[in-house]
Amino acid sequence: MTINATNGLSRDLYWQDDNKVPDRNNGALTQADFFALLTQQLAFQDPTKPVENDQMIAQMTNFTMADGISSLNTNFKSFAESMSSNQALQASSLVGRSVLVPSSEMVFTGQDLSRGIIDFEQRATNVRVRIEKPNGELVQTITIPEVAAGKFDFVWDGTNSKDQDMPPGVYKIKVDANMGGENQSVPVMVYAPVSSVSLGQSGKGITLNLVGLGAFKLADVREISYG
Repeated sequence: MTINATNGLSRDLYWQDDNKVPDRNNGALTQADFFALLTQQLAFQDPTKPVENDQMIAQMTNFTMADGISSLNTNFKSFAESMSSNQALQASSLVGRSVLVPSSEMVFTGQDLSRGIIDFEQRATNVRVRIEKPNGELVQTITIPEVAAGKFDFVWDGTNSKDQDMPPGVYKIKVDANMGGENQSVPVMVYAPVSSVSLGQSGKGITLNLVGLGAFKLADVREISYG
């Protein structure tokens, strides 16, 4: 009689238990595991040196705190994800609308007026709004004799100093004024349409992609234009 060796048989020829329950604990110590270990510790303790009550309470307190912190972290992560989803939903509604953001550049579409806001902290005189090409070449200067403290709206119709139409594109904008007896540069905010929204990763938040101006954080938006 010949006996064949089974070492070369495929594992597929052996019966396997398809109903095997996977280990869902992944090595994590659950509350039941902790109390089982604590019970074993009490059962096998040295009768002459029993565990003190304060030691037992300390162990239970430490585990409860660790378990509570773990649960808190899980809940906070879920809350953060929910907040991020809500923010993303709100930001997506901005696509196609114009938003006001701080910028030293503005976009001229060739059709619509380019609009912006200058925020003066105090009364200003001899205000000059300079429109320049990307290479610094002067296109137009808008002069305003006097402006009260507060927000001042301005528009550019896309023409140069000779009243000639400029091509669509991105232009630099610079503002300076006399405030308190000194000539100072003044920050500018411009309106630009939102082309898309990017969802940040690793806690970077949500980014709005503006036509011609690039990416801006949602927190940078000062105003939303619904007109």
